[in-house]
Amino acid sequence: MSKRLTLSTLRAMPAAGEPIAALTAYDYSFAVALDAAGVDLVLVGDSLGMVMQGHASTVPVSVADMAYHTRCVARGLERAYLVVDMPFLSDTDSQLALANAAVLMKEGGADMVKVEASAAQAPIVAALSQAGVPVCAHFGLRPQRVGQLGGYRVQGRGDAAVTQLLEDADALQAAGADLLLVECLDAAVTAQIRARIDVPLIGIGAGADCDGQILVLQDMLGLTAGAVPTFSHNFLADGGSISQALSAYVQAVKTRQFPGAEHTFSQHG
Repeated sequence: MSKRLTLSTLRAMPAAGEPIAALTAYDYSFAVALDAAGVDLVLVGDSLGMVMQGHASTVPVSVADMAYHTRCVARGLERAYLVVDMPFLSDTDSQLALANAAVLMKEGGADMVKVEASAAQAPIVAALSQAGVPVCAHFGLRPQRVGQLGGYRVQGRGDAAVTQLLEDADALQAAGADLLLVECLDAAVTAQIRARIDVPLIGIGAGADCDGQILVLQDMLGLTAGAVPTFSHNFLADGGSISQALSAYVQAVKTRQFPGAEHTFSQHG
């Protein structure tokens, strides 16, 4: 059995030049498969609302839903680090966030919680961190707020937007976030964020200048009904089995072959 990865392990990987390979999972069987493929970090994402429950967004997902799926995934992991999303409106103030994080970690078995946040939510990140809860802060495109954003749009275009994202990065790291995750960003902005922070930076649709990459499992296996994000890639379509597709994804991330230019947003693309 491989040694279980810890937060210290993940923190050391960027300095060692080893990218972090991450994927979502929502059940025991796929958790076992991801672990066997060498995935470093497994996220039980509130994306389960769409890919597992058939909702149009992540908004309907409850803390109970997240805890149930986290328990299922936790049983399948021997090596990978397990992160769980705080679902919509589960972290609107510090006390609520602490209570729900306790459920997801103590009952669900998660190693870390992920909070969609900006600088305005830094006090909530700080409260979690000060209570001993490892936190991944997710900013840029925040799917829980897609209604406010007017759709799934690339973030970080325009001077004001860039300034806000850099302020978010600074504030969230200062609040105690252990990992930062950026979604759907102009690649040049990602590079600016990477240059100013000390914690690992994981990207999804944010270009190659990150310490790790994550995709939704169903997207990278070609199982998603409807439109698939342009920043994803169907590794199963390249041939072979599901296990081979998972291993190919890990290898592509580790060797920095993924994401490529075709998966990257820029001012000119």
